[in-house]
Amino acid sequence: MRLLKLAALGSLCLLLGACQNLFKPSLDEPLPARHNAFEHLRAGCQGEQCPLFNLDTLSFDDEPALNEAIDRQLRELARSQDGAIPGSLDIYEKRFLDSAQPGWSSYLQAKIREQHDGLVIIELSSYRFTGGEYGEPGRAFINYDRRLHKVLTLQDILLPGQEESFWKVARMAHQAWVLQNKLDEQDPNFSRDWPFQTTPHFALTFGSLTLKYDIDRIAPHSVGHPELKIPYPRLNGIVKPYYFPGRGVQ
Repeated sequence: MRLLKLAALGSLCLLLGACQNLFKPSLDEPLPARHNAFEHLRAGCQGEQCPLFNLDTLSFDDEPALNEAIDRQLRELARSQDGAIPGSLDIYEKRFLDSAQPGWSSYLQAKIREQHDGLVIIELSSYRFTGGEYGEPGRAFINYDRRLHKVLTLQDILLPGQEESFWKVARMAHQAWVLQNKLDEQDPNFSRDWPFQTTPHFALTFGSLTLKYDIDRIAPHSVGHPELKIPYPRLNGIVKPYYFPGRGVQ
């Protein structure tokens, strides 16, 4: 009897076009995430100087493309100094702990930054310390479109032929960031020594589009990972209206 009821419900939802709302979160509801976090020390090691590997990540039911993208991006953040990307996070963990010196550590994290308009914005972080004064931090974004079940590139969100205009607007956001933080006042040579550059890290955050920079890219190490904010009204005619907050979900 229960199977008959489910079959009848399935037929009804097909007629009404409501299957997604009945069986999956609708696009205006947050996509639930499964959290997976652990920290492993080198086997048999004891004490504060034991090498460690820490992973804090997410997975999503019914979104295999997003899960694959998170895994791939974390592995890219874990690439070796020669640029090689590990075949899996398990392989990376084993190689790191097997070769690590006392005090070495590696952290990888994926977290939800925002969800809105059928988009899931994932921010990814890494930090690897292998001696010296500083460790090696890394950052990345994933902009995932739940309607298309794909990770968006910059070209996906821009209107045709508008990439140059996009970076002109980003340059203006950089100038505003320098002024707001009084960086030229602190260092008269700041704009000369740390000029504007493009970045692969963008996020379709709700209040404004966010550009994030790797450390030592457009500012000294002490500044950390700078973020530039571009209000969406400045992107009229540049970004597809479909990706403006509030316009995507009908």
